[in-house]
Amino acid sequence: MPQADAAQKKRSVAKPSKSTLVAKSSKSTKATVVAKSSRLSKSKNSTKRKVNKTFAHAKHKAVSRAVVRPLKLSFGQMAGLHGATDSLDLNSSVALVIDQDTNEVLFSKNDQAVLPIASLTKLMTGLVLSEARLPMDQLITISQDDVDTEKWSSSRLRVGTELSRGELLHLALMSSENRAAHALGRSYPGGLPNFVRLMNAKAKSIGMSDTHYAEPTGLSSRNQSSARDLAKLVNVAHRDPILRELSTSPDYQVAIGNRTLQFNNTNRLVKNPSWDIGLQKTGYISEAGRCLVMQTKIAGRKLIMVFLDSTGKLSRIADAERVRRWVESRPVGRSTSDSIPLASAAGEKIVYFQ
Repeated sequence: MPQADAAQKKRSVAKPSKSTLVAKSSKSTKATVVAKSSRLSKSKNSTKRKVNKTFAHAKHKAVSRAVVRPLKLSFGQMAGLHGATDSLDLNSSVALVIDQDTNEVLFSKNDQAVLPIASLTKLMTGLVLSEARLPMDQLITISQDDVDTEKWSSSRLRVGTELSRGELLHLALMSSENRAAHALGRSYPGGLPNFVRLMNAKAKSIGMSDTHYAEPTGLSSRNQSSARDLAKLVNVAHRDPILRELSTSPDYQVAIGNRTLQFNNTNRLVKNPSWDIGLQKTGYISEAGRCLVMQTKIAGRKLIMVFLDSTGKLSRIADAERVRRWVESRPVGRSTSDSIPLASAAGEKIVYFQ
């Protein structure tokens, strides 16, 4: 009997009560939550430190790049052309506005300065090609030779892409596609050297005495001209219906394999209903600044506009808008004080860089 009581007492001591189990469970759960919370907090802090470290590294890298790669000046900036003032306060260091019918110079600014012209080059590329009357449906393959090794500019036309000559010309004039322009010159009868020779011969034949072409894309700063010469080029190119149509096309789609790529015009003014543009071309490399040439109709007058070495991505467009408002507000037949008739223009060209 005493042994049974002892066993019963032992069982009674070993077996915890219900309230004790609940308390222990509560403490255990709380400890687990606290532990998990602590781990989560440490994880968040660790992630935050990593993000801050990455951000600081990126910021340091960006600052380092800014220090290592200073802003590259254009030839016009190096020559001090931006110091010249004008009545319209244009951002372009070179500008010329001519009445296409009368050759009257309505506005001029450093119009005889010879500077790099970037992709305005492609207007001559298109003119030479169009006048050659080559088959526009002939297929041309983009090759490694068409890859830009001067500025290392990107292109959506991969090596091996096959397009017709007409498609390449459309892309070169409308969206300033460099590989397209180079492929057009490379595939011309006689090859690229012959094509460049014809570009310079054509320039000479239409009186572009300040102009020199080194290649068909405009990526080279050795492609140079003056505003007066470019006005002559625009005047001649405007007579070509193919160049008028392709250069003012708002957008264009090409099928490449299983893909369809859409290209847009580099000149946003062609989509502006308030502008009547008959021919246009834009251009940019750091040596040339932002460039733009256009044939347009304003206040009933057919005008040729040339803007070279403009600073700022939208500055050449702003300059064109400023000139348009000025033409619309001024009496017909009244030129700026420094304007002279183009046909009797005198003076030597100003060559800043060769």
